[in-house]
Amino acid sequence: MKRPSIYTFLSLASSTAALSPRLDPTNESPPSAANVNSDYHANAGVLQYVNPLIGTRGYDPNDLGGMIPSVSPPFGMTRWTPQTRENFISQVPYNDRDRRMHGFQATHQPAIWIGENGHVALMPGLGDEVRHLFQHRGLSFRKEDERSTPYVYEVTLDVDSAGEFGWNLTEQATSDLLGDACPPCPGGANFIPNKDVSEGANGRVRRRDYVFEPEGQFTVQGLSANASQYPEGHKYENSIQVALSASAHVGHLRVDFQDTQARQPYFTIQASRLNWTGHVEIDPETQEVSGSNSQRQEYLLGPDKPESFRLYFVSRFSEPFTSYGVSRAEKLYEGQKYIEDKFVGAYVIFDKSVKRVEVRTGVSYVSVEQARKNLNIDIPDGTTFETTVDNVKSAWLERLGRIKISGVNETDSDHDPRTIFYSGLFHALQYPSDYSEPTASSEGGLRRFYSGYTDSVHEANDSYYQSWSIWDTYRAEHSLLTIFAPERVDSMMRSLLRIFDWSGRLPLWNNMIENNEMIATHVDAVIANALIRGFDNFDVAKAWDAVYVDAYVPPDNDTDLLYYSREPSTPYECRAGLTSYLEHGWVDNDRWAESASRTLDYSFDDYAAAVVAEHAGDLEHAKKLRERSQNYRKLWNPETQFMQARNANGTWANESWGWTEGDKWIYTLNVMHDVGGLASLFKGGKKAMKARMDEYFAGGHNMHSNEPSHHAPYLYSAIGYPADAARQIRELAWENYNATASGLSGNEDLGQMSAWYVLSALGFYPVNPASDEYVVATPFFDEVEILLPPGPEDDGKEHTLVISAPGAGTDGKAYVKSLKVDGEEVHRPLLKHKQIVKASRIDFEMSDEPTSWGLEGTV
Repeated sequence: MKRPSIYTFLSLASSTAALSPRLDPTNESPPSAANVNSDYHANAGVLQYVNPLIGTRGYDPNDLGGMIPSVSPPFGMTRWTPQTRENFISQVPYNDRDRRMHGFQATHQPAIWIGENGHVALMPGLGDEVRHLFQHRGLSFRKEDERSTPYVYEVTLDVDSAGEFGWNLTEQATSDLLGDACPPCPGGANFIPNKDVSEGANGRVRRRDYVFEPEGQFTVQGLSANASQYPEGHKYENSIQVALSASAHVGHLRVDFQDTQARQPYFTIQASRLNWTGHVEIDPETQEVSGSNSQRQEYLLGPDKPESFRLYFVSRFSEPFTSYGVSRAEKLYEGQKYIEDKFVGAYVIFDKSVKRVEVRTGVSYVSVEQARKNLNIDIPDGTTFETTVDNVKSAWLERLGRIKISGVNETDSDHDPRTIFYSGLFHALQYPSDYSEPTASSEGGLRRFYSGYTDSVHEANDSYYQSWSIWDTYRAEHSLLTIFAPERVDSMMRSLLRIFDWSGRLPLWNNMIENNEMIATHVDAVIANALIRGFDNFDVAKAWDAVYVDAYVPPDNDTDLLYYSREPSTPYECRAGLTSYLEHGWVDNDRWAESASRTLDYSFDDYAAAVVAEHAGDLEHAKKLRERSQNYRKLWNPETQFMQARNANGTWANESWGWTEGDKWIYTLNVMHDVGGLASLFKGGKKAMKARMDEYFAGGHNMHSNEPSHHAPYLYSAIGYPADAARQIRELAWENYNATASGLSGNEDLGQMSAWYVLSALGFYPVNPASDEYVVATPFFDEVEILLPPGPEDDGKEHTLVISAPGAGTDGKAYVKSLKVDGEEVHRPLLKHKQIVKASRIDFEMSDEPTSWGLEGTV
């Protein structure tokens, strides 16, 4: 079946050069030996397979990943990235199609549809004129001169390409173009969708309500693949070679200047952008530039308005300044050391004899002094650039090096599953991010973190995690973390409970504060997921208190607001429409936006809440919530055999209304907690449900590029058709993932897209993420050996798990013939979490034809 146009990127595979065994991260040609320091890449191990450029090449913000080639350790607070664009809501700082570099940026934008929370950008230059504005400071580069890895990013810039660049890539240009209603502009929330709710027609048919013309703002305008006057392979006459690495709180740049014209090397530092207040201060004695800005792009969203929010930074240079100055908008003020205003920055100039400059930039949400402390602790004076690279390399090897893959099909390098797997795990282990900052150089100990909820700084002997895209990540990302980062899970749960302490609510979508993005309280499932897997080193009673509020307390003004997407300055959304859900079991479509999706999601969240109640010992409420989790049945239309929204009087609404980023096809299958109950609703039971799923996939209704569909192919296994699950999952993996910059069919969404692939490649997936169960389908490799980190019941001991599936990779055998866990036969396509993390061996016998294994299903 021909897929929608979003999948057309797959046709590009034949036009890109093959990846070398060591992996060509540019996806076009090997890095130029003259421009890449091979010493950085020694002992890279499995990191040779990680391509950070995957997911960076989309035209439209909905397409192909929304990622950046960032450098940071796992779960790092700050990600450092090359900057080819100014980021805002719907645009990230880098796009693989661009060929002009405008800076190297510290970013705290967790996803493309979410706003920046404070940035700083540095850009080197050569010349007698300081070019500090975004549209003036850019220098072109060729893809052959770029290399991206998890531990260092390298690029060579063409100095002689300097000039004004009018591409519409900035916050200012977008605001000028589209005005105050522009979704990506500062605040990003003034777009109001259709408010005619006489029949409650509001829903999210397309992600985030915004549609952009692909041939307009998001296309390369007049730039060839190599936007330089020099041909491919030709060494630039005058160049700047940049290498970028980082710690969790500090970026480290090494810049080499090559100039035949004896021009002055310099750096510009952008402290704040248009419409955002900031300050910058230069200290020539310490060779530091420090500053701050107030840029929180989602300031219109959510109930909290943290007035003192700031991102602080300190940049320390290795060479003395011969001159310096500050900037405000287009004006430069030579010799001035301090400025505070909107749109400010600084510049520092070095002696013409200087050929190399290193700069380390510490960032903080606490203060300038804390930014300096972060710098001194993470990358102190005397630390070589190679040491910084080795440290972040070691941090990623500690994670990814635990996994050894053998037995893959190597006939198509653009679909190398090792690259997709390791790059996916690299993405997944960045979120949520640890926003705590150190007080001492030793591991652990007292840490500081800023809270946007209280607009103040807190201290604890603990980490503090932010960037919770829970509507996306509850599905598989958090299950993945319990396997590959179990030591972080309890602290993550404590972070959620801090948010509850500060705000009275658990988060929907936390980005420094609550932004009320998406629907439902799937955080209940995140907590249930942890508890049922044995994680309980947090206040379980408080967790139940918080989940109880989700399940029983409607949001403020629940009966007065529609709670449509990105509605400005609303109270905590939580379960909008809970008032009617408590009254008669569904959210009224003529009173609230996205009512059908809310009803189905609230039914699932009730199941998750019951799990939390059970672990807290409140069995009475657990029983009531399990009964309430059957409310999904109230949307079942027995005549059409689809789920359908209902109005307050019980009548059916239009079948196309009330959905969140989906339609009746996918949401009819969105009963993850009771697949057996869903099958019983079909006239004909499981057989009829299977026929509906066949129609769903064959009719092109599945959109793997968005999360509601991720569990769908596994429903085949659950109802007793594992061969159909295997076929669909293999096809989806091929069509939606590849090893190039176009390697994700949809937004990464803080690890969820990649979590689907990683877990699927191992052979199982958590259809019901509020349970401890994984549905089995089809492993992708002949063998995977995993040194599992110790979980909550392992007494600090690691152990090795081998997942064996001979022929699954090398011969493409997709169908399971038998399954054993530590020698014991498993007859149903179901594994429990403890079976996986306690096992020494999971052995699949594979076949190239469908078999009789697993026909019993899981329900």
